[in-house]
Amino acid sequence: ILGSLREALLARGMPARTIDESGQPTPVTVTGVQRRCFLETRPSLVAGSPAGLYGGAFALAAPEQVRAATQALSPPTVSNILAMAAPMGGCGAYTRDEMFGTLRTAYTGFAAARQESGRVAPGIARTVVHTGFWGCGVFGGDRTLMTILQSLAADLAGVDIVFWTVGAEGARLGNTARERYERLRDVTRAVPELMDALLEQGFAWGVSDGN
Repeated sequence: ILGSLREALLARGMPARTIDESGQPTPVTVTGVQRRCFLETRPSLVAGSPAGLYGGAFALAAPEQVRAATQALSPPTVSNILAMAAPMGGCGAYTRDEMFGTLRTAYTGFAAARQESGRVAPGIARTVVHTGFWGCGVFGGDRTLMTILQSLAADLAGVDIVFWTVGAEGARLGNTARERYERLRDVTRAVPELMDALLEQGFAWGVSDGN
């Protein structure tokens, strides 16, 4: 369905973007998205894709490889999607502006999800957003910092987050980052002071994973 949405936007001459011309975040919510197929991105000799179809490998795959790795879902599952642009293009230590920009984007997106949840299901107790190491793959973001900033954004927006990781190391890092965030919140709840504390810790951009 998301592919159909992109085609509809292009047909109407409407840009599909989550950042406006001035560089401000404009996250988008898409409600009631049907998922009609499952694509196996992990390496599969049966599907003829020994290296897998994750990231850039999908764009290079032959149509028959994609078809072999695809399974129809009947009935389809339904999801509510939050699209927001991850920070990119950084190098060296994170600056205050980069941290605040990331926080602003995450807060805007989470607040939009809360507003849309209230519209679709008035009176619900809480909005839950499923997320992970946002911007830490191809953009080389720091996983600890991105976890902390998303946790802060969720608190500010009044939503709960379910944080997904891959493997034992990812789970350990995510839990450790959450504990660091909670320790910071025990010291102060003022956002500028939290940013000062994060800046002092010297978080730095990593490198792209190539995907």
